[in-house]
Amino acid sequence: MIISRMLLLSSTLLIVPSCNQNRQSIETKEEPVALPLAPFNADTAFAFAQKQVEFGPRVPNTPAHSKCATFLEATLRRYTKDVTVQRGTVNAYDGTALHFSNIIGAFNPEVKVRVLLLSHWDSRPVADHDPDPAKRRQPIDAANDGASGVGVLLEIARQLSIKQPAIGVDILLVDAEDYGAPEDAASMVSDDWALGSQYWAKNPHKPGYTARYGILLDMVGATDARFTLEANTMKYAPDIARKVWAIGEQLGYGDVFSTEETNGITDDHVYINKIIRIPTIDIIQYDPTTASGFYKNWHTTLDNMEGLSKETLRAIGTTVLTTVYNEK
Repeated sequence: MIISRMLLLSSTLLIVPSCNQNRQSIETKEEPVALPLAPFNADTAFAFAQKQVEFGPRVPNTPAHSKCATFLEATLRRYTKDVTVQRGTVNAYDGTALHFSNIIGAFNPEVKVRVLLLSHWDSRPVADHDPDPAKRRQPIDAANDGASGVGVLLEIARQLSIKQPAIGVDILLVDAEDYGAPEDAASMVSDDWALGSQYWAKNPHKPGYTARYGILLDMVGATDARFTLEANTMKYAPDIARKVWAIGEQLGYGDVFSTEETNGITDDHVYINKIIRIPTIDIIQYDPTTASGFYKNWHTTLDNMEGLSKETLRAIGTTVLTTVYNEK
């Protein structure tokens, strides 16, 4: 996950003023949502996250990355026959050729009305925000920043295989998201993050692909995590965000889904909104106590399984799954 370097200068810059009286607040006056018959299993989501971490850092061009790709593809194929693996090569900020795999599982592939769910599965090659300077060139486990979102989506895939939704659903596991330039890089390159989603948005797995909307999951597993309305989400897909947040509140997760609006970040959803024009929101942790505004162990060697919470995974997974099952 990426944030503008200017925003890293001060955590106080992350909060967007709420003085605009014209902005709509989230309302929950709609009819109560129908809970899915197949409940989201946080234990399974946690196990899926742990399995990814056990491969080691999933950095492109490494054996761990290759093994994890095989696992993700095989797992999706257990739940749907319609799996596409989009392989290719993209150039990193330093010119390194990254071999990537975007992995897509489709449910109800014949249905035209579709929803896109996505998360990145690769991990950061350097812990450039580690509190220990000696560790800042080490790769990270990325339990929260990557594995948590993928774990939630794999459990959602399992549930969709048990009870089909009324609409079509595509689960997109994007690669080469977290290989952007380190904080101390000598030169900067525009759009050097989210390379897999940029490629997919320009070259979708099915010609002419579109979806009613998209939901991106990023860092969705930390203990006591809080998720705010990020500015790019509210720029491109405010109605979708309000709907998902309202469902989360109706399900009893109002303390998790905050109505506070916070500054925009550059994440996979930005390119999907800009390039393929699918209105896509980002469910991503906001933490006002850190300089970055992100999860406290973001891009450090401390982003491991000890920081994950089944309760947070359950809140996000149940909300997203309920949202999908309530689409007509």
